[in-house]
Amino acid sequence: MNLFKKAGLAAFAVMAFQVSFAQNKMNEKTVEVGGAAMYPSKTIVENAINSADHTTLVAAVKAAGLVETLQGKGPFTVFAPTNEAFNMLPAGTVETLLKPENKAKLAAVLTYHVVPGKIDSKELAKWIKKGNGKAELTTVQGGKLWAMMEGKDIVIVDEMGGKAKVTIADVYQSNGVIHVTDHVSLPK
Repeated sequence: MNLFKKAGLAAFAVMAFQVSFAQNKMNEKTVEVGGAAMYPSKTIVENAINSADHTTLVAAVKAAGLVETLQGKGPFTVFAPTNEAFNMLPAGTVETLLKPENKAKLAAVLTYHVVPGKIDSKELAKWIKKGNGKAELTTVQGGKLWAMMEGKDIVIVDEMGGKAKVTIADVYQSNGVIHVTDHVSLPK
């Protein structure tokens, strides 16, 4: 086989792989978050960086040095506050947390939003029912969150008594699941 035929076959193989990869992406069941499709084949971080609604969260994850962790195998369940949720915090809170000297406190706040395991909304609803209206979750940070139902909505209650409603549930990732929330949860 001459060199041109070999090069042509190699180029064809590369194109076939690219088309197959693109078709697989098109066949994935995605959820739109922040104007971007969230692909179940991508990690939590790979998807979150594409969400226009989570730029503050992504910046915080980077500042806290948690990118590698959230790209890891997991699985993780992340209650992901939107930019609007961070904007509801008292003025200057986010800026203060993003300072290098507050890295440990920032990491604690962020890991308080992460629960080990892949817990989708159906599983959470089962736990809530089994717990007579409340499911206790232990976060990666070590604190507690409580999931409960308010009508058809899942609400997450933090240790300070704050409530965060799940606005988009079951955003599946290769290493877990994200539930978008409308408030930042705060540990004691």
